[in-house]
Amino acid sequence: MECEMPTVSSTNSQIKTILEETKTIAIVGCSPDSSKASNKVANYLQNVGYRIIPIYPKEEEILGEKVYRSLSDIPSDIQIDMVDIFRKPAVIASVIDEVLVRKDVKCIWTQLGLVNNEAAKKASDLGFQVVQNKCTKIEHANLFH
Repeated sequence: MECEMPTVSSTNSQIKTILEETKTIAIVGCSPDSSKASNKVANYLQNVGYRIIPIYPKEEEILGEKVYRSLSDIPSDIQIDMVDIFRKPAVIASVIDEVLVRKDVKCIWTQLGLVNNEAAKKASDLGFQVVQNKCTKIEHANLFH
């Protein structure tokens, strides 16, 4: 399967601001398997000071954090600044639909190889910052280390 090219995404200076202002990241598809990219990225983000909220269909705890089954299961009193998506492009639209009901999320981020321009445009048109086809770990390391 070939990745579509992102037509909606943030610039490098916007990404820097996003990473500076973000404190809590919900990671959709955060695997408990430490050999998986989602776990490595979550571990890195946690180690550089972000609060991570793992979203995964199984497990009770990942990287010492309570696991939620979906974004909608996260209580509204828990502030989420960014939703970092490790799910196939076909699922991104449904994840974004879950994000739309929350008033706290500022950024929707899809990892390397993950693009859904239609869903990204919808989110962008509604005022969300959108980053597609980039790794939060790589971008953070490049900008801050």
